[in-house]
Amino acid sequence: MSIEYLGLSSINGPLVVLEGVKGAAYDEIVEMTVNGKERRLGRIIEINGDKAVIQVFEGTDGMALRNTHTKLTGKPMEIGVSEAMFGRTFNGIGEPIDGLGSVEAEKTIDVNGKPLNPVTREYPRNYIRTGISAIDGLMTLIRGQKLPIFSGNGLPHDELAAQLVRQSSLGDSNNDDEKFAVVFAAMGVKHDVADFFQRTFAESGVSDHVITFINLANDPVVERLITPKVALTVAEYLAFEKGMHILVILTDMTSFAEAMREVSSSKGEIPSRKGFPGYLYSELATIYERAGIVKGVNGSVTQIPILTMPNDDITHPIPDLTGYITEGQIVLDRDLNGQSIYPPISVLPSLSRLMKDGIGEGFTRADHQDVANQLFSSYSKVGDARALASVIGEDELSDTDKQYLIFGRAFEQMFIGQSVNDNRTIFDTLEIGWKLLGLMPRGELDRIDTKVLDQYYKPTVLDANGDIVPAAVED
Repeated sequence: MSIEYLGLSSINGPLVVLEGVKGAAYDEIVEMTVNGKERRLGRIIEINGDKAVIQVFEGTDGMALRNTHTKLTGKPMEIGVSEAMFGRTFNGIGEPIDGLGSVEAEKTIDVNGKPLNPVTREYPRNYIRTGISAIDGLMTLIRGQKLPIFSGNGLPHDELAAQLVRQSSLGDSNNDDEKFAVVFAAMGVKHDVADFFQRTFAESGVSDHVITFINLANDPVVERLITPKVALTVAEYLAFEKGMHILVILTDMTSFAEAMREVSSSKGEIPSRKGFPGYLYSELATIYERAGIVKGVNGSVTQIPILTMPNDDITHPIPDLTGYITEGQIVLDRDLNGQSIYPPISVLPSLSRLMKDGIGEGFTRADHQDVANQLFSSYSKVGDARALASVIGEDELSDTDKQYLIFGRAFEQMFIGQSVNDNRTIFDTLEIGWKLLGLMPRGELDRIDTKVLDQYYKPTVLDANGDIVPAAVED
């Protein structure tokens, strides 16, 4: 028989304190009834003697010390999961908000998840094709990897997220038996952004393999803390029990961290860097580490968390700690965006640490690593040539440096830059890479094996329209 408690002892922001509690447990879910009719859910986040501090998911608006009844459920936050969730839209705590009614659950699972046994983890192999050359060619996403996107306010990370949902697949030579799906979770987004995501998924016809969770900017801040856990719980069920390969896109992790800071402040905790709680690292790690592959199971969970860096500061605690936990990063660049290059991916500070083990022969193509190495190397020299040209003028540069400037402009326009609807295969990406490398003298291509050069290298030039064409062969 469950005990119902009448009244509260205090209310502070999204937190309430209940006194005289017996048998309560940390992380336990409580059901609260306001004014005898409105039901809300809360979670116990602190116990001190007979006092319990409760986070109220729907917020404390309208709650008073005497009009609230509280009942302990004796279980943690759970979500009902099912394959029938595909094509549906839910709020931050997993309740349907698309007007299509409830989903019949096949199973109910604790949203906090269970830590993956490190011994049962399998090393990530095989790549996920995004159709975006800068990612597929130079910082390849591997199944089971966590690869964040570091963006800034005003940069097109929402468009990039939508494109990733639309275009991502298991690659060009994929076995049809392997099922791929996307779990998309948005935290603290404005109504117009939420509408953009839902409209884009519906119009592009990908909704049948996408599950969407949306926490709006005016939704309770506490709900934001649960959203990524709910999304990952659904992803783990589909991956490890249904054998599917799931890509989880989380945007914006900065909203999640700021919600944590707000709740921490309400609890009166001593702040750490920039006012964030000292456990920000461990909290981010519990989310990011839920990506991976389990031995003996066909499925995988791959994560692309997106975060906006306050003031474009990559040393800010959120991107800084994220970089320690994840396996690389994709950095968006304001200068490229100012030149109308989409997606504005800054190649040099971006990398995928697991890329080398999921590309090459048997995965993409044998020359993939060579092409990536040479494009990185050549593009790094473009910066030197531009710096020199800004001092002595472009006319005074050597022929080789002038060629690097031509290569740099073409690389940004044709390899990094592509349209929002341009879904390139890995072979398209590599062919564009070889055409760009053809602009450089063969002697400058020092990162590619001679046999590979003999097979693929063909000198190219830019024509009057700015297109890359084969160079005229001299007699």
